[in-house]
Amino acid sequence: MTHAFDSLKVLDLTHVLAGPFCAYQFALLGADVIKIEPPANPDCARGRGPDAGLNAAGLGLTYQVQAANKRALALDLTQPRGRQILRQLASQADVLIENFSNGSLDRLQLGADDLRKEWPSLIYCSITGYGDAGPRAQTGAYDNVIQAASGVIAQSGGHKPGLSFVDYATGYAAAFAISAALVKRANTGVGSAISVSMLETALSMMAPEAAALDFAAGPAKRREAGILSYETAEGTLVLGAFTPAQYRKLGDCLTAIGISIPPLSQCNDWPDVWDHSGELEPALAAAFKTRRADDWVDILHASDLPAERVQTLAEAIRAPQIDARDYFAAHPAARDIRLPLGPSRFSDGGPAIRRAPPRHGEHTDEILTGLGISRSDIAALRAEGVVS
Repeated sequence: MTHAFDSLKVLDLTHVLAGPFCAYQFALLGADVIKIEPPANPDCARGRGPDAGLNAAGLGLTYQVQAANKRALALDLTQPRGRQILRQLASQADVLIENFSNGSLDRLQLGADDLRKEWPSLIYCSITGYGDAGPRAQTGAYDNVIQAASGVIAQSGGHKPGLSFVDYATGYAAAFAISAALVKRANTGVGSAISVSMLETALSMMAPEAAALDFAAGPAKRREAGILSYETAEGTLVLGAFTPAQYRKLGDCLTAIGISIPPLSQCNDWPDVWDHSGELEPALAAAFKTRRADDWVDILHASDLPAERVQTLAEAIRAPQIDARDYFAAHPAARDIRLPLGPSRFSDGGPAIRRAPPRHGEHTDEILTGLGISRSDIAALRAEGVVS
C-alpha cells in the first residue's frame, strides 16, 4: 500500500516529546525516519513509563508511543567522524528535525545555514521553547514552564492541566510546517529553514483570547452558561450549547421534559447569551441536578446538543468510539502493548505501524552500510566511540 511519505527520508535529531512526536507523524505515513542519538546519552524518554523493565531496556512507553517505524542510529556528533557521517546522511535526506538549544548544532557546523548551503533542497526544522530570536531565545524550556509563560496556567484558574499538550501541539505544528515546506519545494526545488516555538504554539491555542487582549485589555472573559460544567444527580456534565441557536434548542429540549427556563428562548445573538448567562447558570444547575449525567447525555444528544459526562482517561480509552476508529494499533513485537495511531484516517494509505520502536542504536550497522561504510570501518568507529 502506498503512503503519503513513502519516498521521504527524515533525520530525527530530537529528544523528549515535541520533536520525536513531530518525526513520528512522518514515520506513520511511510517516511524512512532515522532517530539519531548520542551513544552514551540516549533520549531520556526511553527511561520513562509505567513498566520498570521496559524503562531499564530503554523502551519506556513515553518513548515507544512516538517511535514506531523509525530506525535508530547511535552517533556521536561531537567527534569529527560522527559529524562527517551526519553530513553524508544529510546529503541524502529530505528533512532534518532537531530540538537542541539554539546554536548547539551551529557550533558543530551542522546548523541550518551550514547544511542548506551545501544542500539547498534540505528542509531543516528547529523546535525550541521560545523560537530563534528575542531575549528568551537561549533559554531552555519544557512543556510545564511554557504553560506558565504563555498564560495557559493562569487561563486554567491557576492550575496546570495534567498533560503535556503544548509539546504535542508543537509536534503537530512542526509537522504541518514541514509538510508545507515540502509542497513549496516541489514547486520551487528549494528547501526551507523552519523555526517552531513552543511558546507561540501555546498562544496559538488561545488565539481568540490572545487577540482580544491585544486589541483592548478589558475584563476577564465572560462566563457563558451553555458551555459550563454542571453537577448532576450522579457525575459531572459538560454542556456544549455554544451558539444562540443552541441555547434556544436547549430551551425546547428542556421544555419537552417539563423543565421551563424562559431566558433560553430569548437568546437570539451573542449579547443575549452574555446578558442572560448570569440567570441561566443557576437555573441550569438546578435542572441538571434532577438526573444522572449519563441520562442527560442521552437526552441532549437526542436533541443534537453536544454534552458529555466528565470521564477519566481510563474510561475514555476504553470507550466503544475509540475501538470503532482503531485508535490503538497492535505492537509489532509486544502482545501486551498497543500504540496510538493518532486522530487521522485516510481512505487508503493512512497511518500504520509496520516496525517496532527501535532499541538505542539498533540499526547503526544497517544505516552505515547503506552509506557504503565497510564492516571493518564500522567496527573501528564503534571502538572509537563514534557509534554504538
